Amino acid sequence: MKEFNTAGTCFPEDHYMVDISERIAIIRGMIEKGNYFCINRGRQYGKTTTLEAISRSLSDKYCFISIDFEDFSESNFSYLDSLCYRFLEITNNQMCLLPNQYGENLRQLVADCIKNCNGKIDSIDFSFLISKMCFSTDKSIVLLIDNVDYARNFDSFIKFLGLLRSMFLSRYHAPTFKSVIIVGVHDIKNLECKNQYNSPWNIAVPFDVDMSLHAD
Repeated sequence: MKEFNTAGTCFPEDHYMVDISERIAIIRGMIEKGNYFCINRGRQYGKTTTLEAISRSLSDKYCFISIDFEDFSESNFSYLDSLCYRFLEITNNQMCLLPNQYGENLRQLVADCIKNCNGKIDSIDFSFLISKMCFSTDKSIVLLIDNVDYARNFDSFIKFLGLLRSMFLSRYHAPTFKSVIIVGVHDIKNLECKNQYNSPWNIAVPFDVDMSLHAD
């Protein structure tokens, strides 16, 4: 029998689910517009379950790369180069475990890069690789980053946000992620370095979707 689940991600195969189709429809519209945005709510608000529902319901149109910062060690955040490399490692693992969701060209591109990177990849090569990935698939790529709070004390994460911003601003010259969704408990503005005068994430649009669950 299915169960009610209040601890961790909910899956329709195992759990009773609330209908969040209206929420997904709004988020789909934001993705189609090419928005970069943050979902920040308290714990047990269904943030990760919402990400799972998005990737399932929109997989016909988009290719999703899902990153969980809890899968990163402190050493991965030591430098931007090592953070980008860990990002590629996790992406490569996803493509190996779920090969039907990714084209062969895309999977081979990431695998070859991992083989030749020697444990790190600089920001220029990383940006170029993302553009090549976007060229290699018929679907637009959407990046999902969960548990962003884990990166709160690392300057490399702030630089990574700046890298995403730079790629977004150059998207008409070099293709990049269609949309980026960053998820955490705290507002990402509160995670930025105190000495950071110009936000590397000022490209984000407001996320005003009601994430609470109502009786109806």
